[in-house]
Amino acid sequence: MDAKKIRVLLVDDHEVVRVGLKSILDRTPQIEVVGEAGTAAEAVEKARTLQADVVVMDVRLPDGSGVDACRQIRQENPATQVIMLTSYPDDEALFASITAGAAGYFLKQTRGKEIAQAIITVSEGGSLLDPSLTQKVFERLRSPASQASDEWASLSEQEKKILELIAEGKTNKEIAETVFLSEKTVKHYVSNILSKLNVARRSEAAAWYARHHREKR
Repeated sequence: MDAKKIRVLLVDDHEVVRVGLKSILDRTPQIEVVGEAGTAAEAVEKARTLQADVVVMDVRLPDGSGVDACRQIRQENPATQVIMLTSYPDDEALFASITAGAAGYFLKQTRGKEIAQAIITVSEGGSLLDPSLTQKVFERLRSPASQASDEWASLSEQEKKILELIAEGKTNKEIAETVFLSEKTVKHYVSNILSKLNVARRSEAAAWYARHHREKR
């Protein structure tokens, strides 16, 4: 009897990236690509319905953060491993990915063979994360005040302003009018803010601001 294949879900909003990855992974006998998704919501739904063993997912997606999708996927099924992909190195995205439960974090420039091997490794219970990185995460988790300070420092001045407006209960449209940006741009900023603060919803970001920002003044 053939060994059970590793069921993989590919998540990226660019079809060419998904097609390229699938082409490489299809040449790996242990792996079966069982589905593709282009948004965070679709990723969560397909990870659930397809019972994927490993999800390979872009950090940034059109409808939100891949990190948030990773967190939800892992909460629903801790057995599903998630490998995050990104176009450029970002320490905050790396930290957020680790705390969301990702098993690995790769640049998109990584060779396909390495990603295939990474899928096999995490499916067998191995970790792809450098111990020094996980140690930094644990240190930050042990110090909530320090973590909050680091999260605040990670926000750009524009993001801080938008977070303040979120805390005031303003909609994306109202924020856009206040800071003279398009709603689409504001939505992108909001997604980045949620990712950097390691929260899933606007209400949580508003609560974070209410809890911590008084200390910054």
